[in-house]
Amino acid sequence: MSKTGALDLASGLGGKISKDEVKSAVEQYEKYHVCYGGDEEARKSNYSDMVNKYYDLATSFYEYGWGESFHFAHRWKGESLRESIKRHEHFLALHLGLKPGMKVLDVGCGIGGPLREITRFSGASVTALNNNEYQISRGKELNKLHGLGQSCEFVKADFMKMPFPDSTFDAIYAIEATCHAPDVLEAYKEIYRVLKPGQYFAAYEWCLTDHFDPTNAIHQKIKAEIELGNGLPDIRSTRQCLQAVMDAGFEVIWEEDRAESSSVPWYLPMDKGQFSLSSFRLTAIGRLFTRYLVKTLEYVKLAPEGTEKVLSILETAGEGLLEGGKKGIFTAMYFFVVRKPL
Repeated sequence: MSKTGALDLASGLGGKISKDEVKSAVEQYEKYHVCYGGDEEARKSNYSDMVNKYYDLATSFYEYGWGESFHFAHRWKGESLRESIKRHEHFLALHLGLKPGMKVLDVGCGIGGPLREITRFSGASVTALNNNEYQISRGKELNKLHGLGQSCEFVKADFMKMPFPDSTFDAIYAIEATCHAPDVLEAYKEIYRVLKPGQYFAAYEWCLTDHFDPTNAIHQKIKAEIELGNGLPDIRSTRQCLQAVMDAGFEVIWEEDRAESSSVPWYLPMDKGQFSLSSFRLTAIGRLFTRYLVKTLEYVKLAPEGTEKVLSILETAGEGLLEGGKKGIFTAMYFFVVRKPL
């Protein structure tokens, strides 16, 4: 039920940004980043604007090429990417012990692919938190199409300032979402606040590994490309994330970099040298087709001016993620399960 056609891609481009303002929005977004003279402090102080611009511009491309769940996955040989993504989501639900009757929070839900899968898998009721209006409207549309209008709800809010009373939820999860936080400790503190005592929070985090060398120019270039291509204020290390979740008050039950046990590299979808019929649009041929499609759509004015620039930003992201993964300096699946003490 994802948007899969050329006209669907064109109609969604820019999200809630008016079509005649897409080009200027892309240029404003670029200026936040190192590659275009920006700096970390500007990204952190303007994180809400930066992240909203990013998802307004990128969401239609994500859905066109990736499907409804915008994240990577632990992989086994013989699995399609979509099968791996589903198992990745089921793995998280199992470790949280989700079951019918539980009230669960999805922090930074995208268009709701994971929450729909997790709701069907576990029977839990999921509240989806997102600060991007376009993604929420698309998520609500998909929930209705999937028949999940009653068991899931979307709330538009910043996860740094959640509109929920203390101790509201029976479980909380975040899938590659709190990497957008300007201050991860404050984000974890807010999650701690709305979680019931004795209950669990689980997350997949984007992190730098111990192999990252801040004095290495190539490593810094890769980091900057990932930040530009994915709307990130900064990228923390696995050690920083672990320390932050403990400083927020949580007890650590389990933590590991799931990338290390993945039989198939998590970054393989970014490798143009790979071919897959089930993920054709991620292959070199599929990406070339998308490039020409976007140029054509923009030329005939079915897609707004600036669309091709958005695609270039996402291609930069793919290159950074691929190189970061190959060099072992970046992981998209640092995983932890933590508990709020009684």
